[in-house]
Amino acid sequence: MIFVTVGTHEQGFDRLIKEIDRLKEQKIINEDVIIQKGYTEYEPKYCETYKLIDYDKMQQYLSEARIVITHGGPASFVAPLAIGKTPIVVPRQKQFEEHVNDHQVDFVKQVVERNNSLIPVYDISELEEKIVKYEEIVSNMSGNYSSNNGKFVEELEKEIEKMFK
Repeated sequence: MIFVTVGTHEQGFDRLIKEIDRLKEQKIINEDVIIQKGYTEYEPKYCETYKLIDYDKMQQYLSEARIVITHGGPASFVAPLAIGKTPIVVPRQKQFEEHVNDHQVDFVKQVVERNNSLIPVYDISELEEKIVKYEEIVSNMSGNYSSNNGKFVEELEKEIEKMFK
């Protein structure tokens, strides 16, 4: 299953949702697709869609998905990273009236530069290849995303040990 989420921003993301629906229609995607489409006006014909999804359902879809495709909002792409999945990230762009500026593009570029933990798609025509070659791309990545929780616990344990010496 492929899970697509565009967050809750009030501008739609037709560019991404239309492309996913096209790929499903043309059988380039042969598995189920579940889309959280937010305020996108386009209504997919070949995918299961929801405007919004509650937290528990979101976690379920993230967990069950083979591929997670998301917009460039940090909460949306960190969620799959936190459970060990490499998301395909399509940042919203101002030129398509998907956001008020291009901060998602800038932020995704910085994350990719720093730790190579995302599969970015800046041009929607690249999405098909990223989906088709997903496993190959992931296996060749050298990303090093890790949660700060483990680091925090390690440092806390050191401090506690110092207190009892």
